[in-house]
Amino acid sequence: MRIIGRVREASPPLLNPKDQEMARAAHRCIVAALDHSRAATITLTTDTGERPTVELPPAALKLIGQLLGAMSQGRPITLMPTEQEFSTVEAANFLNVSRPFVIKEIEAGRLAHRKVGSHRRIAFDDLLEYAQQMRARQANALERMAENARELGLDY
Repeated sequence: MRIIGRVREASPPLLNPKDQEMARAAHRCIVAALDHSRAATITLTTDTGERPTVELPPAALKLIGQLLGAMSQGRPITLMPTEQEFSTVEAANFLNVSRPFVIKEIEAGRLAHRKVGSHRRIAFDDLLEYAQQMRARQANALERMAENARELGLDY
């Protein structure tokens, strides 16, 4: 699984300042525990005062720590299996572009996909890679525009 900033127009619940501080404290505890030990055991306190001990794989604790860190900063989070596939509509929503644009990119060979019957499916990893490439192209184009403006003496 990967943690990503936003997949769809889902709005996670906002944490109040007290909850953010709790998440920050829990994040620090988990990170410190992982730094000093290979043990992957946490103790929970239930509403009834019970204190069960739970063993977790270190990778799970690391993921929980990352989630708590993002929550403490107020960042929205979505967890998704990396094997997830998107329809062209879902891919367009993820990229914040139109569905015809996604289809054009698929047909031009710039966005990997597979066919399921007559439907196109885009793997999540391929969509993330394309989004990164798209952002890099946009940043490059903006830099070229700024350079052209400097050459023309256009100050903003």
